[in-house]
Amino acid sequence: MNDLLEALRRYWGYSAFRPLQERIARSLLGGRDACVVMPTGGGKSLCYQLPAVMLPHRTVIVVSPLIALMQDQVAQLSQMGVPAALLNSTLDETEQAVVIRRAQEGMYRLLYLSPERLGRPDTVEWLRRVPISIFAIDEAHCISEWGHEFRPDYRKLSGLRDRFPDCAIAAVTASATQPVRHDIIEQLKLRDPDRYIASFHRPNLRYLVQETSTLTQDDLLVSTLRKHTGESAIIYAPTIARVAATISLLQENGIEAIPYHGKMDVTTRCRNQERWISNEARVLVGTIAFGLGIDKADVRTVIHLSLPKSVEQYYQEAGRAGRDGRPADCLLLWRKQDAALLAHFIGQIGDAAERERAWQRYHAIRRFADSRVCRHLQICRHFGENPKWRDCAACDICAGGFEPLEAPAPPERTRRKKKRAAPAEDSALHESLRLWRTRESREQGVPAYVILHDKTIAEICNERPRSLAELRGVSGLGEKKTERYGQHILEILRQCAARPARRTS
Repeated sequence: MNDLLEALRRYWGYSAFRPLQERIARSLLGGRDACVVMPTGGGKSLCYQLPAVMLPHRTVIVVSPLIALMQDQVAQLSQMGVPAALLNSTLDETEQAVVIRRAQEGMYRLLYLSPERLGRPDTVEWLRRVPISIFAIDEAHCISEWGHEFRPDYRKLSGLRDRFPDCAIAAVTASATQPVRHDIIEQLKLRDPDRYIASFHRPNLRYLVQETSTLTQDDLLVSTLRKHTGESAIIYAPTIARVAATISLLQENGIEAIPYHGKMDVTTRCRNQERWISNEARVLVGTIAFGLGIDKADVRTVIHLSLPKSVEQYYQEAGRAGRDGRPADCLLLWRKQDAALLAHFIGQIGDAAERERAWQRYHAIRRFADSRVCRHLQICRHFGENPKWRDCAACDICAGGFEPLEAPAPPERTRRKKKRAAPAEDSALHESLRLWRTRESREQGVPAYVILHDKTIAEICNERPRSLAELRGVSGLGEKKTERYGQHILEILRQCAARPARRTS
């Protein structure tokens, strides 16, 4: 335990584990297979990254479906001083050859591959010469036809056990029902796996669900964002056209928002995501293409403007709110015409079995929206958890109805409210650290949170460390980041301390 805690402090800068993390890491270090289900933001990636740093000259192979997610993970590990690499279509042939050679030499603690890449015979051939310790299958629910995001390429992973019989396999996901968990274990041929299922109850989230008309949906959207002025928000729209229409609506009401969807060029999409993550823009309107792998803790509201395709999808997307543990609002504002369109598309699915599974997911999300049972309780039961409590006090059912939000301002009053000012010296320090982080992230070509998390900046502002030794005690820094950025951070602290506080009227 002491060795694990020391590695946690040294690389991640944390002094304690989140629930289940230490037990999962010990299972994998002991060569055990594991099936891990932890909610969004629960710290799943650390469960296989920590064993990787504890096993010198061995490599954890991480299977991930998203290039952007791989890139962010590798960037974060590199910042922490952990040798890691990815292998995908973004690299040219020469770069790929270098990664393969270094992997065979045991130079990486973690190597990220897509399921498509791992399914290629030539990949399996050179992987046999890599000193692999563990295969970590991220988004493992994608292997199951009963999952809400089934991907055929994941099925090819069923051959891993036969090809690499001596390696432990960890199946990791944020959203898998009991049938999907059983299917994951069967498909990956896990051997008597240790099962770690975290609670699906997120008590800091307030689930609010209401059927709306177009007019009432617009009013509730605008009033909710006014309530959360100056705070980070995600709005999920069902189509690219609705993204554009929602942006226009918000602009008409004096609310700045930026779009995100799959048809945007990559540069603009990445730039908008970075602006939102670094708080240059507070409101992001996107399709479901947005959010996977996003590591932003201070999202105060997530709003859905249509019925999601499944309870799993809703839980995953709504769960991007309140990852810092503070209260957050999750609104599902759905319209009958959107639900009818969803049903229409299901009817167009050619494969009978796939169509039946889609109908089952549709009926489950409709029951969630229509039922008068506690929203938190419904979600827990959907995933096979049966809490003893029956009243959460944090949803529209248990709180006695959809709480009326702030009324929309009249059309002529479109100016945004001013956020209550923090003490001048605190806001100046916070802003200085944010600006420095933004410059660093742009120079290095990585997201701002890869440099420092918002929670780390907040702790620096609260603790005011005066030396590198004190800075090492700040959660989320770790030795490598302290060594790399410590003097810059201390200089910003000194400069802000030397400035006279600005007077406020």
